[in-house]
Amino acid sequence: MHFTATEMFMGTRKNSATNLQCSLESGQDNSSRVLVSDAVTGRELAAAPSTSAVERYDNGYGQVATLARTADPSSISEWEMDFCSRPILDDRGKKVWELVVCDSRRQLLFTRFYPNNVINSVTLKEGLLSIINSLGVPKPEKVRFFRSQMQTIISKACADLDIQAVPSQRCITLVRLLQERYENVYRKHPGFQEGAAPLLIPDLSFPLEVPDNLRGEQWAFVQLPLEGVRAEMSLVEKGSMFGSILSLDVLGIDLQPDATVPGVAVGSERATPLSAWTNALELASIAVDKQRACLILTSGVSDRWNYAYYRKSRQANEEAEAWEACKKASGGLHFLAVQQSLESESCAGFWLLYDPPSSPI
Repeated sequence: MHFTATEMFMGTRKNSATNLQCSLESGQDNSSRVLVSDAVTGRELAAAPSTSAVERYDNGYGQVATLARTADPSSISEWEMDFCSRPILDDRGKKVWELVVCDSRRQLLFTRFYPNNVINSVTLKEGLLSIINSLGVPKPEKVRFFRSQMQTIISKACADLDIQAVPSQRCITLVRLLQERYENVYRKHPGFQEGAAPLLIPDLSFPLEVPDNLRGEQWAFVQLPLEGVRAEMSLVEKGSMFGSILSLDVLGIDLQPDATVPGVAVGSERATPLSAWTNALELASIAVDKQRACLILTSGVSDRWNYAYYRKSRQANEEAEAWEACKKASGGLHFLAVQQSLESESCAGFWLLYDPPSSPI
């Protein structure tokens, strides 16, 4: 695979980077079948099968449960979930909590409000079972979540259902959904609290040195034409190599056909085992730390790693800035590629990464 590159060998720059130019547009299709509507929007809410306190509470605030008409329920094996308070006070003057679940392609969507005095793993487990039963979908293999403070409750509820709970920043569809609900649902609620501080603020860890088994021998700032990125994504989808991808349609990123996407290429004689170890991480993004002259790799919910270093110089800083500028112009889209060497024509691993937007709540 041919990259335009700025190679780095143990922190030594080999040649200069070229200017990076990217552009994007956005768009999204959200057609779906509404099974239980949202009372806040004024549409009729379907009758609940029972009359528990939680259900009566939720019926007063609104619930959504949808499955796309064209969706194959058996193919929705991974969910994204948020279980947290909202900037809304109920009739008791207490914070309203909400369960929001979707899949990465937004074929499945479920929301339910809860009073703050029932927040535990049992309530969450019942909520997950409600999704499975009301939408007629199979139990997911994985549930991703991005709030580390909720890990205990989420892990317990998922473990009771034999579901793998995965802390991850790759809940991109979910965060975009929360942004929409903030504007279209929460702000319109009579109990909405303008300027309310988020209850659970993301807690990013101090970067640690990446383990030796995750470090290559050389690396480079690179860029790849969009066509090349799609080709690598296809190979990952087919299982031809290690990696993880994201849907450009879901991201709302519509790059021009001649656009280039920035990335980091890693060369290693042990490219295959390195890719296997890397694939065990829930990779999120890569960013340049100019002050410390290194790349910061983010994984999981808040894990950060000193992934690679370069020698400080004015030229090196300019190259790093050019790479970050292209990433910003690409809407935050970038990638990590692992190869036998930086001159290799193929990859052993390819991960499409993204600077995720912050949750508004």
